[in-house]
Amino acid sequence: MSDSESVTKALSALHAGKLVAIPTETVYGLGADASNPLAIQAIYQLKGRPANHPLIVHVQAPLEYSQDKAHDWLAILSPWARHIPESAFVLIEHFWPGPLTLVFQKSRLVLDAVTGGQDTIAIRSPSHPLAQELLRGFRGGIAAPSANRFGKVSPSSAAHVRSEFIDQDDLLILDGGDCQFGIESTILDVSGDGEPRLLRPGSISPKQIKEATGINVSIDPIKDQKIPRVSGSLKAHYAPNTPLHLYKQGLSDFLQSIKQGRILDQSIALVVWEDKNLHDLAQLKELTKKSKLIQVPKEPIAFAHGLYRLLRLLDQSQYQTIYIPSPPSGEGWDAIRDRLQRASFGSGPSSINHPSS
Repeated sequence: MSDSESVTKALSALHAGKLVAIPTETVYGLGADASNPLAIQAIYQLKGRPANHPLIVHVQAPLEYSQDKAHDWLAILSPWARHIPESAFVLIEHFWPGPLTLVFQKSRLVLDAVTGGQDTIAIRSPSHPLAQELLRGFRGGIAAPSANRFGKVSPSSAAHVRSEFIDQDDLLILDGGDCQFGIESTILDVSGDGEPRLLRPGSISPKQIKEATGINVSIDPIKDQKIPRVSGSLKAHYAPNTPLHLYKQGLSDFLQSIKQGRILDQSIALVVWEDKNLHDLAQLKELTKKSKLIQVPKEPIAFAHGLYRLLRLLDQSQYQTIYIPSPPSGEGWDAIRDRLQRASFGSGPSSINHPSS
């Protein structure tokens, strides 16, 4: 089936109130008509998502821009957002379509189910060409949280979605290949006064925003002010069923732990940076014959792109434990650190939390 045929089929499903898994440049989303209460309810039911956990609404980008780009975007956003500050238009001009979600004061027309009962709404315009084709054909907002069971590892390919919902034969999946970024969008709150506030780190950092627009992004929450709830903000999230631990000590210290027998008899997946000492790696391979040694790039963009694929692969490989090094300091690693800390806290075969070492 061609892409256009797949999009036509997806449009029919959305108009009929059904769910469609859609590709974006971040992760795959579980999409539904954002104006259809029953379709929104179906998202919550299939994911097992708490009713007060808001969704992100995806909107199309203007097909053609006039001389007034702000007016073009206003026409698209006005059914959803009640007030759009000037700073938001600047951010939109530089980063939409793309992996940036903005939180606005919601329009009175927006369903409470979409916002988790809040007076704010999260909106973004994805840059994936298939997502944009779908949105242009749909001519409305598509609510689309990540296409996975609530709190579990996000999907970065159509195959991930299919394995996540293996029992949902009628779920239509629009296959757009592997996701470009591999982690969820940056979320900024522009619903209040003052500087935009970072609610979730992502591929676009506050430093990049400052350099591109001159806008300062507040990183620390403002005291005594209500902060909107957003996707991915719970302490446990993005979690594999296999216990996941983040280790901060150097590889040599980890070697010593193995030699002392702490994990010698376990079947573990040990993730290490590609730049580690070859001698240490050789010793590790010798000592952990029952385990798997996986090298990953110590570069944030490449690491983020493969993060969820790695977690899914290791989670399906029957290891007793997964060990991943804590990301280095620096803003470029903030989004990855955020995902791994929440994944570690929520990991395990039951609801028992496993704090990182």
